[in-house]
Amino acid sequence: MISITAIIKSKKENIEQVKTMIENLVNQTRKETACVRYDLHATENVFIIWEEWKSQTGLDIHNNQSYLQDFITNSETLLASPIQVYKTIQLL
Repeated sequence: MISITAIIKSKKENIEQVKTMIENLVNQTRKETACVRYDLHATENVFIIWEEWKSQTGLDIHNNQSYLQDFITNSETLLASPIQVYKTIQLL
């Protein structure tokens, strides 16, 4: 199992637009065969996606999906900072 945490910080004036874009991304991603979990959490203008993938191959396929690439491109000017992505392992 592969775990990913993505942190997306919206500019305050773009929160609703970014939220809508992320919700679309979540809905599309959850349809992928290798996706075990793709959960969205938020606080103020920070969105956190907690992901679990069956395999690196499945994650690689996800990373090349047009809806993910479109989100990255279209959200760039709406964000307060670059998207942070962490590949993690469970400790406990």
